[in-house]
Amino acid sequence: MEMARLFCRQLAQGSRVPAGWRRAWYEPGRRVGVYSPMPLHWILRLGRECAHRAANAVTAPTIERAQELAMRRREEERQQMADEYSRGYLAGWRACFDSCLSVVEGELEDASSVWEFGEWMAPPAQREN
Repeated sequence: MEMARLFCRQLAQGSRVPAGWRRAWYEPGRRVGVYSPMPLHWILRLGRECAHRAANAVTAPTIERAQELAMRRREEERQQMADEYSRGYLAGWRACFDSCLSVVEGELEDASSVWEFGEWMAPPAQREN
């Protein structure tokens, strides 16, 4: 443990950094900077970066899997757009239907208009010359 402390220290923000030490990397989740002596911090940073890239390369999906995920994503987006369109279409249809229904109900409630409509449908009276 003492050997690791000779080559690497974790210091919080605002802490005093020993002379000749530089920050190798920063861990934002813990708000801690990892510091090491001057030439060693480059090697530690390079090693951490290589380990990170290797882990990403190993856990990355294959090309076929990535294409399948992209295809699923496009299908889900298309389905979501279709759902949004249908919801808007149905809402508009319901509004139109309700307004038409209210007009028809208003016309049916007015009893005198039924007889006027009947007069329109009657054949025209014969005029004498």
